[in-house]
Amino acid sequence: MRRGNNRKCRLWWPTHLSSLNQLNLHSYAFLFGWFISSSEASFDIVVAFACDESALLSMTTTHTNLERVLQGINRKMPVLLQGKSKFSLLGCYAADCNSKGQLLMVRGKGKKHINSTGKRTCLCVDELAPEGKWGRRRCGCHKLDVILEQCRALALEDNIWAQIVCDDSQAVGRKVELIPKVHHIHRKGEAIFQLDVHVVFYGIPVFGGHHYSLGFKSSSEGVTNHCKKPEWVKDLNRKQPYLDLDAVILSINTANAAKVFTEAYCSAKRSRVSFHFFCMFSILTWQLLAVLVASFSTIFYVILQSFHVCLSHVSQSYIYVALEKVFCNTCKNLEIRCCQLLYWPVFLKDYGLRSQSCVEYAEKAAFHKHSMWTSLVVDLLLGNFLGIILWCRARETCAWVSSFSENATNYLLRTGCVWLMGNPAGFKLNTELAGVLGTISLIAIQIWSTIWWLLGLFLIHLIKVVAVFGSLFGLTAAAALIIDTISLATTHVSTLQWLLTLLYSWQIQAVDALWRLFRGRKWNPLRQRLDSYAYSVEQHVVGSLLFTPLLLLLPTTSLFYIFFTIMKTTISFVCIAIQFGISIIHATPYIKIFFWFMRRKRFPCGLWFDIVLCRRNATNSLEVESADKTASENSRHRSCSKSTILVSFLHSNFLSLRQVVWPHYRNVFSDVSRSSIAFSAYGVLTGKRTPSAPKIGLPPTLPWVSIPYKEYWRLCHEAVLACRQDCNCQLHQ
Repeated sequence: MRRGNNRKCRLWWPTHLSSLNQLNLHSYAFLFGWFISSSEASFDIVVAFACDESALLSMTTTHTNLERVLQGINRKMPVLLQGKSKFSLLGCYAADCNSKGQLLMVRGKGKKHINSTGKRTCLCVDELAPEGKWGRRRCGCHKLDVILEQCRALALEDNIWAQIVCDDSQAVGRKVELIPKVHHIHRKGEAIFQLDVHVVFYGIPVFGGHHYSLGFKSSSEGVTNHCKKPEWVKDLNRKQPYLDLDAVILSINTANAAKVFTEAYCSAKRSRVSFHFFCMFSILTWQLLAVLVASFSTIFYVILQSFHVCLSHVSQSYIYVALEKVFCNTCKNLEIRCCQLLYWPVFLKDYGLRSQSCVEYAEKAAFHKHSMWTSLVVDLLLGNFLGIILWCRARETCAWVSSFSENATNYLLRTGCVWLMGNPAGFKLNTELAGVLGTISLIAIQIWSTIWWLLGLFLIHLIKVVAVFGSLFGLTAAAALIIDTISLATTHVSTLQWLLTLLYSWQIQAVDALWRLFRGRKWNPLRQRLDSYAYSVEQHVVGSLLFTPLLLLLPTTSLFYIFFTIMKTTISFVCIAIQFGISIIHATPYIKIFFWFMRRKRFPCGLWFDIVLCRRNATNSLEVESADKTASENSRHRSCSKSTILVSFLHSNFLSLRQVVWPHYRNVFSDVSRSSIAFSAYGVLTGKRTPSAPKIGLPPTLPWVSIPYKEYWRLCHEAVLACRQDCNCQLHQ
């Protein structure tokens, strides 16, 4: 038989099962896992765990039989894995072998070897050998007792039964002292001996430890390719895949959960008497913590509900509407913070996300569940830090703000307006128009400075209000209040810039329209184009009289517009920088960053195989051809063949810190692009648009929740206890 006809078998083997401490060399174990068939010539065997005869007997004699146990475990598996394979009894792992990994069989009075090559009709129902406690079959399978034979028959109904032996002749590491070898596989009524086996050792994924992942989708996958693909590419896409790696990795990530679910059916329980006092103390501590946190949260919930009721009564008044427009950023961030304070037990409570069997899904669910309250805690800590500093240094902060505003008013605004009223940078401006614009600007600056000098007595109280906001609602709420205060304090600059924008825009539009008049062109608003038009002599005369003064006055208007646009843009950039800081505080995945430094294995991205052994075995295959059952005798002949054994270790690549953080920051910088910057610059030059803050990515606001106080207390209490269950599950795994 040629090597090209060999079946391809990939055996995914847990590393701990290849240790001499885990296996009795004079016994055998039963393997549980998944059989994934990619094609008729290629399949995967994913071993989750192994159990001995006593454990399998306890599982089949307690509560129900093995079939119902496996059905119950399969219902707890991910739906995607259920559609591709099902958890089942895979076969037997025999350790009583010789140095070549060949099973021993006694036929008559002499021992003979059955070699692990060739393919033939299944011989499990043929004559038995009286070796060992129960003997062996002619194919090499162990003869089991009545109950275990029923389990084996159940596995054969799924057309799957693998006989695997250990090879202790060559170790590939300190943790791998035995190499499993597939002796033969029973599938669809035939015994397959001739196999090219790829043994892949992997570590069992556990929640909080590590898991495997094929990586995340790149941005290029979403790009549509409009080029016509050749026929050979379409044929490749229609071809059946050689390896269903998605199902394999999903089953590997579910191996530990399958073992836990299987052990739940066993009657044997481990004694935990020595840990009784510690468990009672831990439970009592968590109960007290849950009561304290639930009580404090309920008090805060009552206060928030009271404020919400009071504000709902005055929400239609003009004063409330005006204040909401002035302090729009503060109101937005306060709404986000209040929703987070109200909804934290809803996010933290375990609604079955942690109980998902796949470790990868459980990790993602845990990060999503804990991201909100970690962001809330970090924001409150930063807010308290800022609040303490501002409260203790209120007078120094007040003096610095007063000095800065006075210098900005005197040395920037007033001096700039006086400079523009003369000959700025050698430009010859219109003296009358520059005097009018400069005088109006100086009067507005003086009036606003007088008002803020009167309000400056309350500046120290405003700083303390910011400090209290930071301590109660976090740094983002205090920063939003600072943005609104800056916008309110610079209202005179915004007003002057808005008036000059109108004047500059009207003047530009008038000059443009008069220039079209001289060219004999007219704008067609219906078709959005320029059409030819015959103007009269009177229209040309009036246009000439208007075009000359407008064009000569344009430099004066432009300089005042540019000066106040620079002032407004500087203020806007300061506010935009603070808003980006707020958005970054909201978007930063603090829990992921913490665990990235502590346990980087929780962030896998891609796989790689470390090949440690590649060997080609030349063996003799025994083929048995059965004739008619009534009159023929079995004829045997031997043929030389070769099979390949490849041994490798499965490893993971890991995400860098940038890859972990950047997906969360993508919404923050989504509105900042080259096109938006170019459009803003064009709007500033034409006077059609002033620079404004981009749309930053803030957390979505949730609907206001209003439930009875007792129900909210119970919800907070259960949420804290759900954290204890997560910690216990992680410790047990």
